[in-house]
Amino acid sequence: MRTLGQLVSRHPWATLLVWLIAALLSIPFAARAPAALTADPAGGLQNSEATRVTGLLRERFGETDTNTVVIVTRSQPPLGTPQGDATYRRFLSGLEKVPGVTRVTAAQGSGPYRTRSGDGQLALTLAQIPLEQGATPALQRIRSYATRTESAALDIRVTGGQAIADDFTTFAEDDTKRSEFTALPLIGALLLVVFGALVATGLPLAVGLLSISVAMAALYGLTHVMDVSTFAQSVITMLGLGAGIDYALLMVNRFREELRHTPDARRAAERTVQTAGRSVAFSGLTVAIAMAGLILPPIAFVRSIGIGGVLAVLLTVLASLTALPAMLALLGERVNSPRLLKFTWAQSGAASAAWTTFARRVTARPWAAVLASTALLLLLAAPALKMRTGYAGAWGLTPGVESRDALTDVQTLGAGGLLSQFEVILDLNGQRYTPADRTRFQAVVADLRALPGVKGVLSPFLTPQDLQTAGGNSTDALAALSTLTRRSFSQDRRLLRVTVIPDRNLPAREIPSFETQLRRTLNASGYTYLLGGAPIGGEEFSRAITGALPTVMLAVFAGTFLLLMIAFRSLLIPLKSILMNALTVGAAAGIVTLIVQEGFLAAPLGIPGDVGVLDASLPVLLFAVMFGLSMDYEIFLLSRVQEEHLRGVPNDEAVVLAVGHTARIITSAAIIMFIVFTAFIFGRVVASKSIGLGLAVAVALDATLVRLILVPAFLKLAGRWNWWLPRWLDRRLPHIRLEH
Repeated sequence: MRTLGQLVSRHPWATLLVWLIAALLSIPFAARAPAALTADPAGGLQNSEATRVTGLLRERFGETDTNTVVIVTRSQPPLGTPQGDATYRRFLSGLEKVPGVTRVTAAQGSGPYRTRSGDGQLALTLAQIPLEQGATPALQRIRSYATRTESAALDIRVTGGQAIADDFTTFAEDDTKRSEFTALPLIGALLLVVFGALVATGLPLAVGLLSISVAMAALYGLTHVMDVSTFAQSVITMLGLGAGIDYALLMVNRFREELRHTPDARRAAERTVQTAGRSVAFSGLTVAIAMAGLILPPIAFVRSIGIGGVLAVLLTVLASLTALPAMLALLGERVNSPRLLKFTWAQSGAASAAWTTFARRVTARPWAAVLASTALLLLLAAPALKMRTGYAGAWGLTPGVESRDALTDVQTLGAGGLLSQFEVILDLNGQRYTPADRTRFQAVVADLRALPGVKGVLSPFLTPQDLQTAGGNSTDALAALSTLTRRSFSQDRRLLRVTVIPDRNLPAREIPSFETQLRRTLNASGYTYLLGGAPIGGEEFSRAITGALPTVMLAVFAGTFLLLMIAFRSLLIPLKSILMNALTVGAAAGIVTLIVQEGFLAAPLGIPGDVGVLDASLPVLLFAVMFGLSMDYEIFLLSRVQEEHLRGVPNDEAVVLAVGHTARIITSAAIIMFIVFTAFIFGRVVASKSIGLGLAVAVALDATLVRLILVPAFLKLAGRWNWWLPRWLDRRLPHIRLEH
C-alpha cells in the first residue's frame, strides 16, 4: 500500500488520465451490454435433459421453429360476423408474411384445443419462430406488426415463452436505470448531510459511476463467450454504487482527518491509501471472495453473475485506491468547499459520544443483548424453512406488462397449457419404427392422455375430439394427421415424439407433481425416454442452483475464515463473523419468503400475490452479495477493536471505543446501501424486487441489530478469547494490520 499510495499521490494527473481513457472507451460497450443479456432460466445447463430434448428435436426431427408466440386478439365486431372474419383474415395474412414467422395456426372455435371464445370476441393465434438464433428479432417484428395492425376493430397482445423472457430482460434493464436515477439524488442529499461540502459529496458518486461503467463494458465482453444473466447488471449496479460509495466515504473521511495533521495534500492522500486503503482493499477482497463463490456451480447463467460481481468489486476497489486519492491529492482543502452545511452528522462529536454511551449500555448486559438479538434473527429466519424456489415465468412480472396480462385471456380460454408443454422423446434403441410398434406407442399415448390435469396429447393417433378440432372435414383431418405424423417421428424413424399439454399454465409450485406423474407413466411404458419442455428446463435450473448452494456456502465460509484469521490473528473472530453474517442472511431470506412467496404485505410493495415461489437464483444471490457486503461493516468495526487492543486498551473498553468511533460511518454507509437496494423494489421484475428487498432488509439488520448490538455484546463475553491463536499457527501466518 505504501508504494501504491506514493505512486498515486505523486502522479495524480497521470492516474486520472488513465481512468478517463478507460471510462471513455467503456461507455459505448457498456451501453450495448443490457441488450446482450439473457433471462433464459436454463441458460448454461448444456447437458440437462431438457436441453438434450431440444437438441434432438432440432437435429433428428428437423424442428427449428418450436418457439411459439401466442397472440391474443379481441375482435369488435366479433369473429363469426362478416366484418370480424374479414379483419381477422387480413391480420393472419399479414402475420404469415412477417420475416421469421414459419407457421401460423389460426384460432379454433371447437374441440379440446379450442382457442376461440364462444362469443367470437377473444381468439388465440399461434406463430412459430426460430428456437434460438433469430428468436428475439422475429418476436420484435411480430410486436411491431401487431402495433401497426391494431385498431378499434382488433386489439392485439403478444405473449409466450420468448415474449416473457424478452420482457424480463427489457424490464430488468429499465428497472436498473430507474433505480440508479432514483437512488442517486437521494444518495447525493445524504452525502451532503454527511460531509457538509459539495465537492466531498460528489467524489463517492464519481467513484461509483466510474466503476460501474467499466464493469458493464467488461460484462459486454463476457457476453461474447457465455450466456450472461440479466441479473448481472443489477448486481454490478448494487455493488458499484453501494460498495463504491461506502469505500469512498471511508477514504474521504480519512483524508479530511489527515489534512488536519498536515497541510500537504499529496502527503495526506498517501497516508489515506496506507491506512484506510488497507481496510478498503481487505473489505473488497472479502466481497470478491463471496461473489467468486457463484463461479463454482457449473451453470453459465450463475457464473456470469459471479464474474460480473467480482469485476464490479475489484474495479470499485481499484478506483477507490487510485482515482479517488488522485482527486484528493489535487483538491486538498478544496475537498471541504463549498461548505453548505455546518452540521456534519457523520463526523459530529456529539454523535460519537452518543454511540459510545450506547455501546456501554449494550456491553453492560451482554447476555441479554446476545440472546435477544439471536432470538429475533432466528424468528425472522423461520419462514425461510418453507421457501419454495422455481422459475415463475410470466408471474415473475408485475401486472401491467403485456406478456403477463395477456395470460389472463389465455387462461380464460382454457389454453394456458400451451405455455407449459412437456416434450417426450421415446427411444426405440436403434430400431426403426414398424407397424408392429403401433399398439405399444398408442398405449403410451392413451395412458398419458388419461392422466389428471392433461388437456391433450399431440401424437399421430387422432381421436374423435381431434377430428372435431379439424371441423369434421375429412380433408382437414387428413392434413392434421399428416402434420402430426411428420412431427411425431424422427427423420430416421428411430425416435418417437409426444407433446403433453396440461389443462392450464402450470405455476412453478405445481410442476414437480405433474412431472412425477408423467415419469411414473413413462417408466411403466418400457421405453427409454427423455422428458423436456419449458417446465422441465425451469425445474432443472432450479434444482441445479439449489444443489450448488451448499458448495457456494462452504467455499465462501472457508475463504472468509482464512482471510479474517490472517487479518485479526484469531480463530474465534472469523467463526463469530461467519455465524452472525449467516444469521443476517437467514433473517433477510425469511422476510423475503414471507412477503414474496406467502404474500404478507406484498401489495404495498407492489409485489403480485400470485407469484408463489422465489426465483431460483435468489437464495444464492442474496447469500453471496449480502455475506460479502456485510463484511465491510465487520471489518470497519473489528479493525478498530483490534487497533485499540494492540494499544493495550482492555478488551471491554476497546469494544466500547470501537463502536464510538465506527458507528457513525457504519450507519451512514448502511443508509446509503439501504437507499440503493430499496430503489430496486419499485421495478417490474419480481426477482429484482425480491433481491432489492432482501438486501435492503439484510443491510438494515446488519448495521443495527448485528453490528451495533450483537457483535459488541459477544466481544464483551468472549474477552481475551477474541484474540486467541495457537502459537504454531501465529508463527506461520503473514502479518497484516488494518487501519481506517
